[in-house]
Amino acid sequence: MGAPIGDEPGESTALALAAVRGADAKLGEEPVVLDVAELLGVIDYFVIIAGRNARQVSSIVEAVEEEVKKELGRGPLRIEGHREPSWVLMDYGDVVVHVFLEETRRFYDLEHLWSSAPRLDVSSSVTTGPRTKSALEA
Repeated sequence: MGAPIGDEPGESTALALAAVRGADAKLGEEPVVLDVAELLGVIDYFVIIAGRNARQVSSIVEAVEEEVKKELGRGPLRIEGHREPSWVLMDYGDVVVHVFLEETRRFYDLEHLWSSAPRLDVSSSVTTGPRTKSALEA
């Protein structure tokens, strides 16, 4: 694994999936977890999530922070981009969570940039089924 933060094996994976669950609670769009450990050496995962507007991006960031704290007792080392939430980066050391506005995510296209990184299956961590318009506006 990458960074020495977190004593238990698999804690990075647990953190990445907790971040996805937190984002899902606020209707985060298209969560992707990239395993970048072999490519970067110091980071295990990039978590990439989108929100439809700046308000939702901020809500997703708060929910991710709360879920990771609840499940693993960890807070981010730093959060960048909170003032202008088109791209907020949450650095947990071994996991970096990127929360984008949809159009910013498409522009930077980290999934393509890191296309050689394997993807972690997040299907068990997200709500299945269609989301109603009223739920998306909440």
